[in-house]
Amino acid sequence: MIDKQEISDLARELSLDLHVVEKDYVLGWLLAGISANPELAQSWVFKGGTCLKKCYFETYRFSEDLDFTVTDESQLDEDYLLRTFRQVVEWIYDESGIEIPAEKIRFKLSMLEGGRYAEGRVYYIGPLLQKRNLARIKFDLTSKEKLVLPAQRREVHHPYSDKPDAGIHVLSYCFEEVFAEKIRALAERERPRDLYDVVHLYRHDEIRPDRNVVLSTLKEKCAFKGISVPTSESLLRQDARLKLEAEWQDMLAHQLPVLPSLDQFWNEIPRVFGWLYGETEKPVFASIQSDVSVDVSWQPPAMVHAWRTAVPLESVRFAAANRLCVNLQYQNSWRLIEPYSLRRSTEGKLLLCAVRHDTGETRTYRVDRIQGIEVSPTSFTPRYLIELTPAGPLHVPPTAERHRAKKSFR
Repeated sequence: MIDKQEISDLARELSLDLHVVEKDYVLGWLLAGISANPELAQSWVFKGGTCLKKCYFETYRFSEDLDFTVTDESQLDEDYLLRTFRQVVEWIYDESGIEIPAEKIRFKLSMLEGGRYAEGRVYYIGPLLQKRNLARIKFDLTSKEKLVLPAQRREVHHPYSDKPDAGIHVLSYCFEEVFAEKIRALAERERPRDLYDVVHLYRHDEIRPDRNVVLSTLKEKCAFKGISVPTSESLLRQDARLKLEAEWQDMLAHQLPVLPSLDQFWNEIPRVFGWLYGETEKPVFASIQSDVSVDVSWQPPAMVHAWRTAVPLESVRFAAANRLCVNLQYQNSWRLIEPYSLRRSTEGKLLLCAVRHDTGETRTYRVDRIQGIEVSPTSFTPRYLIELTPAGPLHVPPTAERHRAKKSFR
């Protein structure tokens, strides 16, 4: 198990509470344990917000639960789940040192129209060694879900030094199915996290989903649930707006370093659905230009990285992903900037390329000369391509490598 210092270092980079980062760490190992079990690995299909965070893009809200569609309904049985999960947590303890007391594993089963549902809870002792009032992680398992597209085996982002040598891989919804499922969920329950997720999925141009596939998948999912296919008009209702306003802070603030305004996401709904229905195209932006000679062969690592700089650069990447300005202290004065790109000069210096929010002028800042960074609640509309938020595998320089033989379930 990694130590508390590694959790602290990453929490500082991300401007998040230690317990939020610790839970993210434990979530990774729970996914590793599920993928190491030959029965669960083939029939549990990962989905939901945590799937987006762990399998698609790291600069995203931190999630707390694990959601799966279970294709083998016979596994949604209390005795089976308790027996199998005791094996899973034993494997996790052997591999990572994370303690998940077997006697505190709980599963509650329900029969719903069209399938079974199970809600599970596990409690853990992680790197923070909290032994009183144990932190918990919730599981939502259902067989009552329509899988329209083939599932994919995807690598789990686990930016910690004890990541297994072969990585962690889980069976997951493909991107178009996650996108369609999130739009369907937004239409059906109108929760803040669904609106946040839908807009984020729309903004990530580097994944390039096929909107025709997203739309056809959405139609099948809505038909399965017996609801109308949503449109911009069906969502932009005053009662829906009031419900989102009432829940925005409580549901999202603890998952993000800074909570963006509801307006930013609400106002994006017409653009999302205009694109989905083929009425509009996404804007195409040019890269911001730097006034410093840059090393064109260098690319920043794809997401979470312990930069070991004086300021938390991952907070800047979070701001860019959420279209939030950054208050930057440079040369003993503060200025509000729009962050766009992180580059390296031909002399080996890290550079932050940005725009002054008040004047629209492009600026290049040497990272080693930045004196302070604060993510601002002020939003911005992109003028250039945002290059700070690519999707991909993550890496944090190792601080406490383990050298232990791996074992698998038999």
